[in-house]
Amino acid sequence: MITPTGVVKVLDFGLAAVAQSSGSSDPVNSPTLTISPTRAGMILGTAAYMSPEQAAGKPVDKRADIWSFGAVLWEMLTGKRLFDGETISHILAAVLTKEPDWEQVPAKVRRLLEACLQKDPKQRLQAIGDWRLLLMDEQPQVIAPARSRLGWIAATALAAALVVALWAPWRSTKPVDHPLMRLDVDLGPDAVAGQYATTEISLDGSRLAFTVKSPDGKQMIATRLLSETKPALLSGTENGRDPFFSPDGKWIGFFADLRMKKISVQGGAPAVLCVAAEARGASWAEDGAIFVGSNSGGLFRVPAEGGTPQRVAKLQSSVTHRWPQALPGGEAVLFTAANSVIAFEDASIAAVSLKTGEIKILARGGYFGRYLPTGDTTGHLVYVHDGVLFAVPFDPARLELLGTAVPLLEDLAADPSSGAGHFSFSRTGSFVYRTGKVAAPSWPVLWLDNSGMTQPLIATPGFYVSPRFSPDGQRLATGQISGNNDRRFLVYDWQRGTMSPLGVDAQLTAYPTWTPDGKHIVFRFSTASGYSLGWIRADGAGETQKLLDSKNLATPYSFFPDGRRLAYYENDPESGYDLWTLPLDLSDPDHPKPGKPEPFLRTSSSERNPAVSPDGRWIAYASDESGQSEVYVRPFPGPGGKWQISNAGGTRPVWSRTSRELFFENLDNRIMATNYEGKNESFVADKPHVWSDRQLHDLDGILNYDLAPDGKRFAIIPELNAPTAEKGNVRMSFLENFFDELRRRVPAGR
Repeated sequence: MITPTGVVKVLDFGLAAVAQSSGSSDPVNSPTLTISPTRAGMILGTAAYMSPEQAAGKPVDKRADIWSFGAVLWEMLTGKRLFDGETISHILAAVLTKEPDWEQVPAKVRRLLEACLQKDPKQRLQAIGDWRLLLMDEQPQVIAPARSRLGWIAATALAAALVVALWAPWRSTKPVDHPLMRLDVDLGPDAVAGQYATTEISLDGSRLAFTVKSPDGKQMIATRLLSETKPALLSGTENGRDPFFSPDGKWIGFFADLRMKKISVQGGAPAVLCVAAEARGASWAEDGAIFVGSNSGGLFRVPAEGGTPQRVAKLQSSVTHRWPQALPGGEAVLFTAANSVIAFEDASIAAVSLKTGEIKILARGGYFGRYLPTGDTTGHLVYVHDGVLFAVPFDPARLELLGTAVPLLEDLAADPSSGAGHFSFSRTGSFVYRTGKVAAPSWPVLWLDNSGMTQPLIATPGFYVSPRFSPDGQRLATGQISGNNDRRFLVYDWQRGTMSPLGVDAQLTAYPTWTPDGKHIVFRFSTASGYSLGWIRADGAGETQKLLDSKNLATPYSFFPDGRRLAYYENDPESGYDLWTLPLDLSDPDHPKPGKPEPFLRTSSSERNPAVSPDGRWIAYASDESGQSEVYVRPFPGPGGKWQISNAGGTRPVWSRTSRELFFENLDNRIMATNYEGKNESFVADKPHVWSDRQLHDLDGILNYDLAPDGKRFAIIPELNAPTAEKGNVRMSFLENFFDELRRRVPAGR
């Protein structure tokens, strides 16, 4: 027998005193019986190696063993069982009635096998030691039959010799246990480290695709055959990111200008496949479908020729489904699911069945899961946690782990703020990854005026999110995330330069929203059963009061002018994000009494960011009803008309309190502005214009700016320009024979 790692083992028949019906569904492993080896009427032995007299329940002698020897020798030479079938009964019937196909074995040993496999024991080889006679070109006139144990030793020697003959072709089709080899490669002076992905290798291991900086300074996609020395720049891929190959290696998919596109590896004009403003990774399946992850809203399928994305998965407990991988066979997709879009150490590796829609959590506390086909039908699942690559044996057909996770690599670049792992692999066993740790997210908070000038607001860099001004403009509340996804609120008095942590006894807090009087802050936090909205004093005194419990993700956004109603949005698994309002009884401001939540806008599209106008008559919000996010305005409480404000994409609207201006952020992360006039039930807005050309940092949809109450400047989280890549700056490690290493270090069942 040969183990999966290539080790030859000599086994006995493994006798067992167990009886089994001939109708067993496991013919290969049918038991061998030990009772009365010459007793008539009993079926003895392993079905695939039984002699005809055994199969018929007749008395047997040593000639039955000669038949079994012939059956084993046949299997060693051909790689197939002498007789096989669906059940033991089928096998036994074949043993009794069918003749072997002698053309399958070499002519040199055909005479020997014919002698061993005669159905009539009287016509069969009578002693195993006589095997030598049947391999000679000319028989000697007198040779005494060997009838001692030496004959069996000789037979074993023959079997060993035939193993060698069989071994060479067998090894040519089975995985070879090669040692791991590592190569460090400089991608060249134009290569740049991508935000989410740096390098992708084709499935056949022949070609790379990676991001470079073009001569005019734009990020583009380049491709290079490993047999060549220089990459080829793919014209038309300006602003491209996250390349991925088609299964046949002829196309490269990528994202650029809020679209998913594809381009031939030989070059030419790229084709637009769909709008993909919030895309986070894609995988091209064998049947041509492309599966796309999203920052919010689920997992989607897009035809290879392009079309409208169709949702295939939406996990209720998660807000983002990203970095998909189509599993072999086309029946399931692997992806990363998380309840945060900016912190992934607590994320989960999940898989969705494309037949049933069922979602199964495979591993918790990791991100960027990938299936590596290290075996014929099973392989290994790898994922990242705390900057370390882990591996665990995995069955993709049953979506089941076959052991426990083992750490493999510690020098792999991965980003816990986006859930991206900078590695790729081929079916040939090559593993390519960017080395080094991804720097922890860090940035200042700046003042920005409409001339584009900036000044420090919070000068000390940190992982700040959701800056929100107090109504008097003297304080700025912001969320801060530190290691291991720890979150807290800070209240910064910018005139005094003091930073005070807001004592919130809750994990995964987000989205501080000031009450109109500036005395309290509403925020979102997670619970064991879902999410809640909390109310706390802005000076940190007192305890958190719970306003709302929901199994869905609920996010506060703005108050009505009198503070007695809160506008928020909630992510429904069926309809996407919907707009709601929550009435509040403030007779005791430190202990508000919430009323029944009231829906404001529920459609099949996703509506978010409900911003209440200073007079309380209008609600501006973002919706993807047109196929991409745009800003709209509706009257409150309605009914009434609907007015589209943005004309080329928009999100996160903010009203000015001092002028008739409505601001929003375009899809290129720049602040836009429009003047408006609201009369009676009609709302009229001018054509939007760029308020400032300064680009903001994309926090995966989380609020990254706020307008100061004076209406003259913003607090922003700025886009930080990545340092120019110098020669030797982007290095990749190639691990050859990585699949062999996985089988050695992480065997199934470990």
